[in-house]
Amino acid sequence: MSQKPQETALSKCPGCEEPLEPGDLFCGACGYDLSAVPPAPQDHPTIALAVPVENGAESGAQARAAEVRFDRRAGSDGPDGPDGAAGPDGPDGAAGPGTPGGSGDFELAAPVPAAAPSAAAPAPDPRTPASEPLAATPPAGTRVCVACRAGSVDTDGYCENCGHAQPRERDHMEQELGSVAAVSDRGLRHHRNEDSFAVSTTALPDGSPAVVAIVCDGVSSASRPDEASAAAASAANEALLESLPRGTHPQQAMHEAILAAAEAVNALAQEPGRATEHDRHRHQNAPACTLVGSIMAGGLLVVGWVGDSRVYWVPDDRANPPARLTEDDSWAAQMVAAGLMNEAEAYADERAHAITGWLGADAYELEPHTASFKPDRSGLVVVCTDGLWNYAESAAEMAAAVPADAHQRPLHGAQVLVGHALDGGGHDNVTVALLPFAVEPQGAGSACGTP
Repeated sequence: MSQKPQETALSKCPGCEEPLEPGDLFCGACGYDLSAVPPAPQDHPTIALAVPVENGAESGAQARAAEVRFDRRAGSDGPDGPDGAAGPDGPDGAAGPGTPGGSGDFELAAPVPAAAPSAAAPAPDPRTPASEPLAATPPAGTRVCVACRAGSVDTDGYCENCGHAQPRERDHMEQELGSVAAVSDRGLRHHRNEDSFAVSTTALPDGSPAVVAIVCDGVSSASRPDEASAAAASAANEALLESLPRGTHPQQAMHEAILAAAEAVNALAQEPGRATEHDRHRHQNAPACTLVGSIMAGGLLVVGWVGDSRVYWVPDDRANPPARLTEDDSWAAQMVAAGLMNEAEAYADERAHAITGWLGADAYELEPHTASFKPDRSGLVVVCTDGLWNYAESAAEMAAAVPADAHQRPLHGAQVLVGHALDGGGHDNVTVALLPFAVEPQGAGSACGTP
């Protein structure tokens, strides 16, 4: 929002801390259900205010007629509204705090005439204009707004009836496919998830399996980072699924997949009329993201990356040391490589996470990194964005965060790792893919290195 609203009892969203407009039932940025927030303590007046009696000679009926009462507004007869009808604001029909008809919401009633009382029909819900019928139920299969529960949701993720933003499908994603699993979460501070992933399995020409995991992290300072990460992950995955069955060496296939991902991200910058309508605060530079991936095929473990997302190796036998298999394209890594700082000093600097390599039309020069290993023992491959490794930076810290049974339950292991990042503060989007790597006893040896 471009203007800060006046402070109210609830001026910021509890989920994303975005400013709220008076009367909001849901956060326009993240879709947080504000009706679930406990209302402020209510003030229940108990003393009636009476109009002064002239000449001290007013009958009881006249006195009652002159009284000024504090009544609940129409529609507050109970938790389900008048006649027990379910209200539109919640599953139990209870109106949200601060809405007409909510508990403890009062108005000054006009003096009541002294005429004989009669049974009055329940007043209509003041939120529904008398001249307009209730909205018809959307057709089956239509995505319904979480705020008004009546309007359908357009392709941009906004309700066509009340205009509220809907919770995005990418806020939390999980996928398990055979021996590979991945989880991605928006985190606790960002208003959307700019990470993306792709996991898949295929077969080599000899019929042996190949397992693929690609993880991408959108560059937040760029335009449309969420689209960039999704395009890169999809393009790299498709390239690998096309080249590996043809017999392309996995390391060469990874190199080509990174180039295909770069082309997909570059193409986003060429699309006309794609100004960031909902991201006016961002500079209009080219969409960009980082990429890291891993392939398990033919007894090899191949990794490839551009940027600062990482791959870790965690042996099943925790008596053996874990290892980090990638090197960051970042300012901190450059300082360490040049011998100007040690690793602790470099990563403590505020410039540490400034990346020096990424996918995007404005990248200085694309230099895909690839490496191939032939592990001599079974272990777990952890492919993740910095939203996770910020809370488990060293290989030892990452190994300590990985559950002992992650090799048998990769999806559960990925969920635990995402929870580790959220418990640590969840300052960034969090994405992790786990690939259990099994080695036969006679498979010792190394092609290019041993994790």
